[in-house]
Amino acid sequence: MSERTLEIDNVSKQYRLGAIGGGTLRRDLQSWMARRRGKPDPNRKINSNRPLEPTTFMALEEVSTVADRGDALGVIGRNGAGKSTLLKLISRITAPTSGEIRIRGRVASLLEVGTGFHQELTGRENIFLNGAILGMSRQETASKIKDIIEFSEIEQFIDTPVKRYSSGMYVKLAFAVAAHLDPDILICDEVLAVGDVSFQQKCLGKMADVARGGRTVLYVSHNMRTISHLCTRAIYLENGHLLYDGTVSRAMDLYAGSGVRTVERNLDELPRGKLRGANIRMLSMRVIGSETMEYQMGGTMEFALTFRVDIPESRLRLRLILKNHAMSPVAMTQTDAFEVRPGDQPTIRVRFPLDFIAPGEYSIGLALVDGDPKGRSFYYDSLEDVGHFIISDNPALTDGFTWQENLWGNARLARLEMEWQ
Repeated sequence: MSERTLEIDNVSKQYRLGAIGGGTLRRDLQSWMARRRGKPDPNRKINSNRPLEPTTFMALEEVSTVADRGDALGVIGRNGAGKSTLLKLISRITAPTSGEIRIRGRVASLLEVGTGFHQELTGRENIFLNGAILGMSRQETASKIKDIIEFSEIEQFIDTPVKRYSSGMYVKLAFAVAAHLDPDILICDEVLAVGDVSFQQKCLGKMADVARGGRTVLYVSHNMRTISHLCTRAIYLENGHLLYDGTVSRAMDLYAGSGVRTVERNLDELPRGKLRGANIRMLSMRVIGSETMEYQMGGTMEFALTFRVDIPESRLRLRLILKNHAMSPVAMTQTDAFEVRPGDQPTIRVRFPLDFIAPGEYSIGLALVDGDPKGRSFYYDSLEDVGHFIISDNPALTDGFTWQENLWGNARLARLEMEWQ
């Protein structure tokens, strides 16, 4: 029977939003100093004499799960689901509002770039500092320092103060330290996304070795491909609630299915990047001919897209990007170039054949771009996820053959043609 290293028992975490002070001496001093200096009271609303009214937010609510030695546990959920809050509670960075977390052994966490490093110390000195924080003796840390430096790939800069390190160098050293100092529980929260691709693969391999060596790994990522390769079990969080604890494939299905499947969508209200949608902006999308957003292999998706135009553009294109349930890009296509003028609010009707897409659930990304003759693109507006749809098996095309995505991917190529010689 495996030894239990982590028990999370009915844990909740509540934050107070807008709370400055808490009726304390510090808060009274803030208000007094502001009045003495003739400045606005930081504990009152702007242009108001009423104190700020803090509201509460439940980041996590009654979450319970366990992990054993050798478990590689994936923590899956969309932004704001409570993943990072859960890991901070396990790492003892903050305390739960209610419930209990029981840990057996040392915990090494990699939650943010540079966490646990002293800026003025060198990389070598920070290795010993982190070892001491984990409860290791100087001799234990010294016995592993050669492997740590070699793994981090920054030997040339190991005696340089870490305040001069790039974010990538921070990650390399921080992961090398966390993985080599024999923690019983290793926690990583998407920080590996900062490193280069080859180092990411190296880290994933090391985490797999850590789990196989009888320790526990907790891994948060939006990259479902790395979750599926590394983790042996997964939990799915949504709005602070733990909705599923079990197989990785089922958790990934829930993550994919948490997207919107609707035939009409107000695109104007969806969040964009800083400069997206300023001059040409998508307003709405309406799917035609499907009430459930479900199609059979070989079918066709059809939708109407309405957008607003504030500047002239002679080479505008609509680009469509598909991602699978692991949120990995599957395919991209786009319309021919067309012309628009300021003041237009056109609606275009788009047909998207699904001839080469395998069964599964997919998300749709849309972008309005200007493509020049050299193949370069300027994005006027871009939305990563405007909705989800499902492609189901078509027995007439497959003759009873069942598609396995993990073996063959998402593209269903045309049937091979052959003849006898």
